[in-house]
Amino acid sequence: MRDDETGSWWQQITGKAIFGPLKGQQLGSVLSDELTFGLWKRESPAGQVLAPVAKYQNEYESDWEPKVAKLPVVINFPGTPLQSRDVLIGMEISGASRAYPMSAVLAQSPIQDQFGGTPILLVVGPDGKSVRAFVSRLDGQDIELFRESGSTWALVDSTFGSEWNFQGCATAGSAQGKCLEPLPALKDYWFDWRNYHPDTSVYRH
Repeated sequence: MRDDETGSWWQQITGKAIFGPLKGQQLGSVLSDELTFGLWKRESPAGQVLAPVAKYQNEYESDWEPKVAKLPVVINFPGTPLQSRDVLIGMEISGASRAYPMSAVLAQSPIQDQFGGTPILLVVGPDGKSVRAFVSRLDGQDIELFRESGSTWALVDSTFGSEWNFQGCATAGSAQGKCLEPLPALKDYWFDWRNYHPDTSVYRH
């Protein structure tokens, strides 16, 4: 990425300036979601959609991922736990980084983990595709969440006995109205994540 103000170049994944007057400067990360449209619309019924510019409509790529998957990657890490184009959820906490293979996240949700001194909750949404991450701690107490028996999706915790939704908020029980702290999580390819996080660990169940 290049900024208009100084002409500095910024690395897309790390947010760090790698060339120009601001070289070495670091952009801060912000929370963002990658959701299916159906789930987003249910959560934000009054939300607005950024539409394509009509005169450039035909230039937009409608299904680029299958094409990209056939191309060689720019860098390889043979002998590492994952294949180059394995999709993962990458997280950084207190200087530590960890890769959660998407296959494991989808199969095991909710995932409870701990790294960087922080209890982690990774959960797949009701659409079976969207993923969010939270600090699984409430009122200074680490909590563990499970898929509620007999429920189509809701989670329940073993400490307060409360039900939780995909927004990380308790909807019933003694914790009702309280929400878990969300965590930034990046969906990425292994070769890219590993390149910029050489000391990353990989989640294993």
